[in-house]
Amino acid sequence: MSDDRGQAKSTLTVFSVMRRPKWIRALVFALILAAAFAALGQWQLSRAVTSNGPNPNATTEVVVPLEQIATAGQPVFETQDGQMVSVDGALVSGDFSIVSTRLNGGVEGYWVVGRYDLSTPQGSAPLTSVAVALGWASDQATAQTSADRMNQTASYPADQLVGRYVGTDGPVVTDAQKKATAAYVPTTMAISALINTWTDFPDTATVFGGYIVASTPPAGLTTIDSPVPQRTTELNWLNIFYAIEWVIFAGFAIFFWYRLVKDAWERETEESQLEEAYSAPSRTQR
Repeated sequence: MSDDRGQAKSTLTVFSVMRRPKWIRALVFALILAAAFAALGQWQLSRAVTSNGPNPNATTEVVVPLEQIATAGQPVFETQDGQMVSVDGALVSGDFSIVSTRLNGGVEGYWVVGRYDLSTPQGSAPLTSVAVALGWASDQATAQTSADRMNQTASYPADQLVGRYVGTDGPVVTDAQKKATAAYVPTTMAISALINTWTDFPDTATVFGGYIVASTPPAGLTTIDSPVPQRTTELNWLNIFYAIEWVIFAGFAIFFWYRLVKDAWERETEESQLEEAYSAPSRTQR
């Protein structure tokens, strides 16, 4: 009887220990824990890759109403930048100006820019406006002449404007004395600076955070090049490192379970061997 018991314990294997209900339950728990760690790793990895430019799934070349994709007073978000839009309203006489250092087909020149007031129901408030880049000229004289001519028009009839909606440039800090001179020409299409030059722009009015690059330029100007913004991808290596850590934790959860099972097997094997060693003299005496 004692010999049979010792032989049974001496043939104990790790696999036989794994099949015990206790360790099967522990394995299920380890797998759940590993799955949670893997999910966290996948989430961390998804945050490691960031992209700039429009959503590749968005139909940027399909013209949609501006108010359908953007809200006045809000910045331009990634999914809005580069979208072809339309607005109903009219250009505002007296608010046309020029912006320098604008490239068109690789050639530096000038933009003629202005203010466009959106049509609103009778008596509704507040007024909503959007900045618009109307056309390009290779030299300052042509651009300034076009802007002056448009400013001399008494008023503009209601019309629809179609173009690409893009984010504002950042304002450039310029010497105050230079900025105060009549010859000063801004170098950026900064909405925050542009609205300060608009005449009779009420304090209650709202303005869109981006501007529209018109698809059709006024007479005497060239259409502004406005391609779809290129999408770029950036990697956050810290998030990638965290993702790898979560994968290691997932593997460690399974390894920890295996290590516990093996420890249990080694302990029982050692006890079995000790029991055999103690029982051997008794069998010899018999």
